[in-house]
Amino acid sequence: MRIIATDLPGVLLIEPKVFSDLRGYFHEGFNRRAFAGQTGLDLDFVQDNFSRSAKSVLRGLHYQVGRPQGKLIRVTAGEVFDVAVDIRRSSPTFGKHACFRLSAENKRMAWIPVGFAHGFLALADNTDVIYKVTDYWYAEHERTIAWNDPDLAIGWPLAGEPVVSPRDAAGVRLRAAELFD
Repeated sequence: MRIIATDLPGVLLIEPKVFSDLRGYFHEGFNRRAFAGQTGLDLDFVQDNFSRSAKSVLRGLHYQVGRPQGKLIRVTAGEVFDVAVDIRRSSPTFGKHACFRLSAENKRMAWIPVGFAHGFLALADNTDVIYKVTDYWYAEHERTIAWNDPDLAIGWPLAGEPVVSPRDAAGVRLRAAELFD
């Protein structure tokens, strides 16, 4: 695998080594030993989450306080515009974001560590996202930052308004959010 640093320290893009031939292709979705060896992170994932989204569905920007989660994100069908926002007040990159495209075609994954809000916009119908998390989901710890917070100025590649859940529509601005130190 190849590890690609982003503009936000700790947020990584991962390109698996893909073996292709006439039959199709093969790659490891996750190898704990290889991941730890190349990133220095020996993670204990406790849950896999799956979502399917129609084109223009926007999910996020999500995170958990009290029980924060690191997330390893990958797309198995379709494509997403993926976003990580640094919400650690003490970080030199506080309030900054990194954006990248993850797709079934490019097979890239993204590592979003604790201390970041995460969201994505589905760029194709029937987009399937799988993400491993380092802690369980707790409704009482979940928080949402508004996807369209003008202070973040995320350049979502939208043609019109996205489809969002009521929870995501009620997201708060970064300046009003419960954050990490």
